Amino acid sequence: MDLEYNAGCGETKSAIHSWRYRHHFSYKADQGKNIIVQCNLCLPRVNLLSTSKTSTSNLKKHLDRAHVGCDARPDPKRGRKKEDYNGEESSHGQLKKIKAEILSKCVTQEKIDDLIFNYIVEDCQPFHVLEQPGFKKLIVRLTEGLHPMDRVTLFSKVDVSFSRMREELISKLAGVQYVCTTADLWTVGGGTFFGMTCHWIDGNSLERKSAALGFARMQGRLKYDSVAARIHDIHVAYGIESKVQTTVTDNASPFVNVFKEFALDGTDCSDDVGVFENVCAVLEGEPEQDMLLFLPTIQRCASHTLEQIVTEDFWRAVSQGPMCQLYYSTMSKVYSIWTKCHHLQVGMEAAEEIKKMALFVPAVIRWNVEYCALQKIVSLTERELTELSARLDVGRLQPEEMDFLKEYVTVFHPLAFALELFQAEQKCYLGLVIPTVLSLKNKLNEHKDSAKYFGDVIVAMVSAIEVRFRELFTSDEAKFATATTPQFRLWWLAASERDEMCSLLATEASQVDLCDVTEITTTQNITIKSEDDFFSYGSAKPTAHIQERGVTEEIRKYVEGTGKSLECLQDFPRVKQLFLKYNTTLPSTAPIQRLFSQKGNLATSQRNFLTDDYFERIQMLRYNINVCSVLNS
Repeated sequence: MDLEYNAGCGETKSAIHSWRYRHHFSYKADQGKNIIVQCNLCLPRVNLLSTSKTSTSNLKKHLDRAHVGCDARPDPKRGRKKEDYNGEESSHGQLKKIKAEILSKCVTQEKIDDLIFNYIVEDCQPFHVLEQPGFKKLIVRLTEGLHPMDRVTLFSKVDVSFSRMREELISKLAGVQYVCTTADLWTVGGGTFFGMTCHWIDGNSLERKSAALGFARMQGRLKYDSVAARIHDIHVAYGIESKVQTTVTDNASPFVNVFKEFALDGTDCSDDVGVFENVCAVLEGEPEQDMLLFLPTIQRCASHTLEQIVTEDFWRAVSQGPMCQLYYSTMSKVYSIWTKCHHLQVGMEAAEEIKKMALFVPAVIRWNVEYCALQKIVSLTERELTELSARLDVGRLQPEEMDFLKEYVTVFHPLAFALELFQAEQKCYLGLVIPTVLSLKNKLNEHKDSAKYFGDVIVAMVSAIEVRFRELFTSDEAKFATATTPQFRLWWLAASERDEMCSLLATEASQVDLCDVTEITTTQNITIKSEDDFFSYGSAKPTAHIQERGVTEEIRKYVEGTGKSLECLQDFPRVKQLFLKYNTTLPSTAPIQRLFSQKGNLATSQRNFLTDDYFERIQMLRYNINVCSVLNS
């Protein structure tokens, strides 16, 4: 394969001189292990390639990619005539035309319409983009003559896709044993919207699944019965009214009083802390006594509870403590920096020039966002902070104020970490809440003695955590959810309480009918492969004594296990069913917040022409695009 060639600087052995490629490439330079060659088929355009001296793979790839159908025949003559090149160029042009014709047949009008539809739905684009001259020109030139669909076609595709999505979602939920829903109200542009999402855990993969069930506009004044009826109607429409374990809402939400009136178990949703104020300003009127509406139990949002602790209880402790003046003087300077960076381009440019990074500015009123912004301030050196303050013309932070901020960031880092855990969706379960709260209390107490500024604040916040999460620690559902999570099992309990929890787990597990569970997962695909399958009358159920002994043994082995991944639950079928039952509940309303927030493009003036029905359909299609296969085809 290696032939001799005199390149003017001595003889070189190279794969370029293979009889299959010699007449297609010309030698240009030596690079040690590689050589540089010129493709003769690309002339008159200069196209230099690098290839190994012992391999022709790069050359073959170039021929296959750029010169389809090229025949690498041996060339008896080293030189080639200009007419030969022109002939090959003409042949290459024909191949390009054939290739373009094939591509044009693959890119159909239907495919282009589907891509445009996904673009509008996924990115929340206004419908009038279809009529923009630039967009039309883009599609025509990219597709060599095809045109974007009009509004009539787009509305038709929305109707068809929404109908298919709804049918597929109902079919999916029909095979699910337990579900959890989140609900909230959102006011924007003078309108109030009701949103609801649904969540469940796949029985085989144990992965969290989520879907949007509603995004409707509420007409008129909101009343308890109208909100309750909306929740009930959505549950019934998707056939999950008997499967919903809980509905998660914000603590200060008007939904709290709605569930107080209509919850199936009549749970009293009153709170000793007194955080449900001004509810009547949102919901007016008393519920009608003759309405037969029954709602599932309510689950308080753990993330919102922590937000209340760090805002209400923290502010109360700071305002009454000795470092009140220091706190306000420090934060006023910090907010001045944020304001200048947010409103003045020169401020942001100064921050980027000094620190070589974008200075994070909290644009959302959430504590964890503010905390991240403070971390950026603390990361500045004294010289950088002094220069930034001078260029922005704001008061310079004194050494004591910087020490105050550094301690703030250090002490409350566990709180920010806990909020991040609660706001996750895929790996967040009800069983995560109790261990997180216990660990948060321990981490805060570790800083109590060494804290110079926040000792009293830590004491107040730990006390607030105990008060606000008291109901959770007395909940059997939360305890079962935590005990059936392999990452925690029973280590979060005192040693004296673990035996009692084992007994409760065994009692609860004994009520799990594994035959019913197997039937749910296998009845959809019944196949007959042998006579044993044909003459099958079901497995004989064990006696109560044998079943009880098996349950106790399974619980014992599970409690003594050390695996932390959910996959280990496959070895404990009863514990797995308890996990599905109690951990389907989400501890946070983060999913419904994500449904409402879409980069500021959700309810703009460009979307005002949409009717309420189409507005809801677009948002549900966008949220469910990764759940339903009909939206990904």
